[in-house]
Amino acid sequence: MGNDTVQNNAVTVRSVTVVSIVSFAYLLFSAFLVDFKSDQVVLVVLFNLLFYASAITRKFITGFSIFVVYWIIYDYMKAFPNYEYSAVHIADIYNFEKRLFGIHFQGKLLTPNEYLRLNGTTFLDILTGIFYLCWIPVPMGFAVYLFFTRRRQFLLFLLTFVLVNFIGFIGYYTFPAAPPWYVQYYGFTFHQLTMGNTAGLAKFDAYFHVSIFKSIYAKGSNVFAAMPSLHSSYPVIVLYYALKNKLGKANIFFGIVMIGIWFSAVYLSHHYILDVLAGILCAIIGISLFNVILSKVPLFRKFIDNYEALIK
Repeated sequence: MGNDTVQNNAVTVRSVTVVSIVSFAYLLFSAFLVDFKSDQVVLVVLFNLLFYASAITRKFITGFSIFVVYWIIYDYMKAFPNYEYSAVHIADIYNFEKRLFGIHFQGKLLTPNEYLRLNGTTFLDILTGIFYLCWIPVPMGFAVYLFFTRRRQFLLFLLTFVLVNFIGFIGYYTFPAAPPWYVQYYGFTFHQLTMGNTAGLAKFDAYFHVSIFKSIYAKGSNVFAAMPSLHSSYPVIVLYYALKNKLGKANIFFGIVMIGIWFSAVYLSHHYILDVLAGILCAIIGISLFNVILSKVPLFRKFIDNYEALIK
C-alpha cells in the first residue's frame, strides 16, 4: 500500500489512490470474468473499512492481503473449469479406493465412504459437521492470533498456506477427480454442469433445521476438485506452526481438529481416503518447499523482512 503509509502510520493521498483503483479494478474485472456477486462487494467494503479504520486494522488487512489474493485467485478458477483441460477421474479412483481400503459388509465390498454412510449415527452426523465447520475458521483464527503475538510467524503461516493451496490447484488441473458423493448420485458418467452437493452434511443441516452447508456448497468453484483434499491440508499447516511456536495444550486441540477433519471428509462422502492422503502429502510438500525457499533464497527472506516491517 506504499511505504509512506507505514512510515507515517497514517492514510495518505497515494495510499487512498492505490486502494481505490485496486478496489474498482477488482470489481470490474470480477464482473467480466466470473459475473458480479455480492461476495465481491463484501470483500471490497471489508478491506476498505479495515484499511481506513485505524493504524492497527490497516496493518492487519495489509498482512491479510496475502490471503485475500489467494481467495480472489480461487474464485477466478470458476472461469477456467479443470475438466476443460484434463479428463475427470470417476470410476478409476473409486475402484482404486475400494481395492486399497475396501470393507466387506453384508456380502459386498464397499468403499469406506459407502460403509460409513450405511453405518452412520446421529452423533457422528453432528460431530463431523462441527469438525467441517472448522476447516476455515480455525486456520484464520490461528492467523489472527499470530498477527497479534508473532508478526513474522503470521506472515510465514499465511505464505505457506497459499503455497500449499497453489500446489493443490496444480493437482486439481492435472488430475480432476469426482468426490464420493458424485458416484452415489450420478454413477460413473461425467456430467459437466454438476452443482455442488452437501452430501452427508445435509444430515447436519436437517437436524438443526438450518441451511449452513447448503449455502456454502452452492458457491463451490468446482465439484471435480476432490483430489487433493485441501480440507485435509489446512489443519496440518496449523498444527505444524502451532508446534513450531510451542503453543502447549493448544497443540492438542489442533491435533484433534486435524484428525476430526480427516475422518469427517470420508464419513461425509466429500473425499476418499486417497484424497485425504493426497491432501496431507500436499501440505508436507508445501511446508518443506517453503522452508527450503526461506533458507536458500536471500531475496525471499528480504521480502519477508520488508513485509514484516510493513505491518509492525
